[in-house]
Amino acid sequence: MSVVFSEAARAEFERLLSRYPDRRAVILPALHLAQREFGYLSDEAILYVAELTGASPAEIEGVATFYTMYNRKPVGKYHLQICRNLSCSLLGAERLIGHVSEKLGIRPGETTPDGRFTLSVVECLGSCGTAPVMQVNDDYHENLTVESVDAVLDKLRSEE
Repeated sequence: MSVVFSEAARAEFERLLSRYPDRRAVILPALHLAQREFGYLSDEAILYVAELTGASPAEIEGVATFYTMYNRKPVGKYHLQICRNLSCSLLGAERLIGHVSEKLGIRPGETTPDGRFTLSVVECLGSCGTAPVMQVNDDYHENLTVESVDAVLDKLRSEE
């Protein structure tokens, strides 16, 4: 197997196991740990998590592809996820998706050639009261307008 947790990640996995009555119950947190450790969930990472949890690779693959928070391919340094569910769409999410796509020169599901930005469209970020919303890595940006999205992108570009 080509992927293996670091010593620290393995200790975290063992700590997680102590919190659940069944090894298979740790699948979701193990996938989070693997994604944090390896950057995304490669085929090798899926096999590794299956081995660690005692689940089949197909079951792990099914979980990893069901939830949008798991990445099955590498993403950019900044993963931009724009919600397009009802509240966000009614308040302009589709326009924002088009704007970000045009501004970065990529379509949803793509990464900029420099590897800095990946644009994803997601069904719900659970922030309907502050729609439209975009998640950048772990941070939410709410009540978005074209201008506020531009400000976020400009700030991210200046962080280099």
